[in-house]
Amino acid sequence: MSRAVSVTYLVRSTAEALAAAAAGFVVEAAAAAVASRGVARIAISGGNTPKGMFSLLADRGQPFFAKMPWDKLHLFWVDERCVPPTDKDSNYRMTNEAMLAHVPLPAAQVHRMEGELEPEVAATRYEATLEAEFGPGMPVFDLVLLGMGDDGHTASLFPHTAALHEVKRHVVANHVLQKETWRITLTAPVINSGRAVAFEIQGEDKAPVIHDVFLGPYDPESKPSQLIRPESGALTLLLDQAAAAKLPAPASSSAAGVLELI
Repeated sequence: MSRAVSVTYLVRSTAEALAAAAAGFVVEAAAAAVASRGVARIAISGGNTPKGMFSLLADRGQPFFAKMPWDKLHLFWVDERCVPPTDKDSNYRMTNEAMLAHVPLPAAQVHRMEGELEPEVAATRYEATLEAEFGPGMPVFDLVLLGMGDDGHTASLFPHTAALHEVKRHVVANHVLQKETWRITLTAPVINSGRAVAFEIQGEDKAPVIHDVFLGPYDPESKPSQLIRPESGALTLLLDQAAAAKLPAPASSSAAGVLELI
């Protein structure tokens, strides 16, 4: 079931400017969470797009590093490929190389999905991790940072897969036939429960699918990113200019665009 959501989109001219905007967005969310609740629980995505942001967060010469409350941060993953953490395709490995190996984030506060395990075992264990960290009931992340594939998938919620219909579990093993693989993923209800939910997307190849997801007919079976309609009623898109090419242009280069999803 869809819900009304206000979508704010921030457009930056280059991939580098987008990475800086995303790093600032994450630091601001973490600081606000610590100020309110004494801890920041953030779920992140893999893929190529967030690498630049992770590198900026880890750069001691950048202001983001000093502003991030590393000692109060708990880091989680939105999804993971079913590979060991040392595999080149591992979301954890990418994050570790770009950021974790360079920052003072306590190891006990890094909560990776165990992609090396049998998929259903890994999903069940991550559900137990979430319960241990959040308590029983729906886990509520302070920020969920998502990506989007050119097929409209987000997390490992791929078109025409079983996980799209899951409304009770928090984490599932999802068989992705089109990639002949299994993935571990948070479910849409968990993502939508986040206090803040944002997509970071770059590249001209993403412009058509962004248009279809946010301006096209509602068909989440084919465009799973349409399932992301946060309970807060607010969703943020962090885009480079190429990715935003098929959205209405903001009033000025410094202004944000707004879409209303009904």
